[in-house]
Amino acid sequence: MISIDHLTIEFSAKALFSDVSYVVNDRDRIALVGKNGAGKSTMLKMIAGLERPTSGSIAIPRDTTVGYLPQVMVLADGRTVTEEAETAFADIHALRRRIEEMQEEMARRTDYETEDYMALCERFTHESERYRMMGGDNCRGEMERTLKGLGFEQRDLDRPTSEFSGGWRMRIELAKILLRHPDVLLLDEPTNHLDIESIQWFEKFLAGYDGAVMLVSHDRAFINNVTTRTIEITCGQIHDYKVKYDEYLTLRAERREQQLRAYENQRREIEEARAFIERFRYQATKAVQVQQKVRQLEKIVPIEVDEVDNSALRLKFTCSQRSGDFPVICDEVRKDYDRTVFDHVNLTIRRGEKVAFVGRNGEGKSTLVKCILGEIPFEGTLKVGHNVEIGYFAQNQAQLLDGELTVFETIDRVARGDIRLKIRDILGAFMFGGEASDKKVKVLSGGERTRLAMIKLLLEPVNCLILDEPTNHLDLKSKDVLKSAIKAFDGTVIIVSHDRDFLDGLVERVYEFGGGRVREYLGGIYDWIRQHEAQQAEIAFQQGGGSPAPKAAAPAAAEAPKARTLSYEEQKALAREQRKKEKAIKEAEEQMSQLEQAVKILEARMATPEGSGDAALYEKHAALKAQLDKAEEKWLELCE
Repeated sequence: MISIDHLTIEFSAKALFSDVSYVVNDRDRIALVGKNGAGKSTMLKMIAGLERPTSGSIAIPRDTTVGYLPQVMVLADGRTVTEEAETAFADIHALRRRIEEMQEEMARRTDYETEDYMALCERFTHESERYRMMGGDNCRGEMERTLKGLGFEQRDLDRPTSEFSGGWRMRIELAKILLRHPDVLLLDEPTNHLDIESIQWFEKFLAGYDGAVMLVSHDRAFINNVTTRTIEITCGQIHDYKVKYDEYLTLRAERREQQLRAYENQRREIEEARAFIERFRYQATKAVQVQQKVRQLEKIVPIEVDEVDNSALRLKFTCSQRSGDFPVICDEVRKDYDRTVFDHVNLTIRRGEKVAFVGRNGEGKSTLVKCILGEIPFEGTLKVGHNVEIGYFAQNQAQLLDGELTVFETIDRVARGDIRLKIRDILGAFMFGGEASDKKVKVLSGGERTRLAMIKLLLEPVNCLILDEPTNHLDLKSKDVLKSAIKAFDGTVIIVSHDRDFLDGLVERVYEFGGGRVREYLGGIYDWIRQHEAQQAEIAFQQGGGSPAPKAAAPAAAEAPKARTLSYEEQKALAREQRKKEKAIKEAEEQMSQLEQAVKILEARMATPEGSGDAALYEKHAALKAQLDKAEEKWLELCE
């Protein structure tokens, strides 16, 4: 349990938090929410011990371990993926070496009757049990499962980490943190570099995690699926809701209405008091009442209302000239690098359609986008339709901005018509309100530049938008504004994204990239997810042996009811039970091995002249034998 007491932190004499207190319990699933700059990442850093508060304290029990994943970190090179991931098991490897050293010492020594030898046996038993509980013998398997769950393939495990992009190397760091099994996980935007399949695996992992989880994320579906408690940071204070994010939004709206009513009542009370003072200030008969009103005003604590939610702002971007009926047509398109990225790509995107490119990272989504843009060569036929004007958003778009212009000037140069009257509102919706709009582009962070590039693109007259991971640096309110703008856009939109909530209700067709193929799915993102999961379950079922062959049947067998095909959830439950059984068998075998070794040690001591007459040794021997018999019975039951 972590206790945060009366926490205050100030930057440049301005309080980011003021007198904040709350408790993180053992199995909490907490989402930290609030606008960008509210202090969410700072809160995680303070709990991780990387920053110190101005005042107050954070109490963490001595034996509690904390794992922290920042948004940006320095990553080391020089190892393979496997070697880097195995550094997470440094404590386990050190424990195994100590156990091996004790084993060698026990085999070498003959002073079985001494207290020192008995103490060595007890240390050996204790450390062996600790090693087993830490899953020492399962390290390699657990490491491979975790890396594969996060998107790595078997062939990737022996590749140097230097061959991977920053996003993939962040996955390695995430795997290392998960493999250490800390008591508290602090995760700052953990899904930014994960694809949909990896995010779903991660959600399942966190659902079964034994420790506490506190995270910052702008992926609404992810935080709804993972967290059960929402802590909002606003106006230097926190509001703690014991509910999921969507329920928190409802409660927050109710709280803000109450705040507004209280604020209005207080304002009327102040105005009435001031009017009374002004009216009777110079009347001696009202002097007492006037002084009472003055004291009342002095005691009033102004009611603060939460920041205005500007996600209600709706932008309508004007489409440029009408394009042809088919903006993009691919016919047998193929692309090779050192391997075939994709082959036999046949797709037709119609005017006005909004489609999503999904699939694991590295399967060719961005590559096909570059083929459409004519940036790289390819085989086959790819036609961009008549009058198609493409607006493209990629991560490097942020680097092409003019650093000497201010934020406002950058947008003012591309805005046309009535939209110029709303530039300040648009900038505010994308977190460039107030003085931030007068900053020069060259002083902006990478995330701020990305948001500015997105606004610039959406204000340019085009009729086909191609957006590659557009939501990575947007908070939830900004994503809502962007989603509404894309919905209202009359042109064609191609979106490469892993954000399920952003794509939900936005796209009407999904193209899945994987295994060198591009498959088309009609319907939205969750329609694709359901079909994809069903297909994966069918593949796994077939690889596991498929349907059993029919037995030689008795005459009555023809009347037997047809075997029911198991649902995906039932198949998952069976597989889960099988894994639990296998784990229990292995644990029983390990326990039997340790007990047999302990029995042998005692029998060796009982065989000596000194030990043969030691009644305590015989009692301990009998107790260990009884434990061994029970362990063998349990093992036999599990193996049936």
